[in-house]
Amino acid sequence: MIKKRLIGVVTVKNGWAVQSFGYRRYLPLGKPEYLVENLDRWGADEILVQVIDRSTTGLGPDFELLGRLGGLGLKTPLIYAGGIHSVSDGVELVQMGADRIVVDSLLHKDLRSIKGLSEQLGAQALIASLPLSYLDNKLSWYDYKSKTPKPITEEVLNMIKSGIVSEVLISDWEHEGLHGGFERMLVEAFPLKNTSIITFGGISKFEQIRDLLQTSEISAVAIGNFLSYKEHALQEYKEALTDLPIRLATYHSTISLMADTDV
Repeated sequence: MIKKRLIGVVTVKNGWAVQSFGYRRYLPLGKPEYLVENLDRWGADEILVQVIDRSTTGLGPDFELLGRLGGLGLKTPLIYAGGIHSVSDGVELVQMGADRIVVDSLLHKDLRSIKGLSEQLGAQALIASLPLSYLDNKLSWYDYKSKTPKPITEEVLNMIKSGIVSEVLISDWEHEGLHGGFERMLVEAFPLKNTSIITFGGISKFEQIRDLLQTSEISAVAIGNFLSYKEHALQEYKEALTDLPIRLATYHSTISLMADTDV
């Protein structure tokens, strides 16, 4: 049986890791490198670094940040999101060490580039990001740049269905940062069945994670803010879910932790 994953998410704004609340309010957490190293040490199955101010400002990907992360010697696969505007952007990110990339703004304006990325990198390297909300019994797709919701277009759905991307990241952007806030209907109302889905936004409770991972379409649950509250949060999530097909929790000895601190 294919194992399901718990993905640790680090949100970056203005070069700093932040705790986000609905992408409207932010609290500083420190250097992204420290949070990424922690997730790597604690046994996340993947680490998603999302740089949320690159597309809206037109700055492009944060290659400098990725270069620093690439020098950490991470054992955990790294996913990068933020500011990808072209095929060359995506290719360079993978060449610099990103195992996979998330496309967001390209879904709104340039599906041809997503096809080009898939041809050069393979579908497995691509994740389509869909920030969704559920209102009046229908899904709305949020565009961070224009700050407006709209229906998911048929072109985007057909692209996903064609297998150009490997997974869809469904984010509950309205409830992101809210304890236990993920809206289950975002998955249930998603029109494409048999699509591999990563869920994110307001996911914090053991029962909530269990329910999501027991859904056949959901391949992974991504958790951001709630992994920062205490050191062994990720391990505790995994220990509470040992009856599900997930990788076991990873612990380091006190000696290892002391050695890391002394470096």
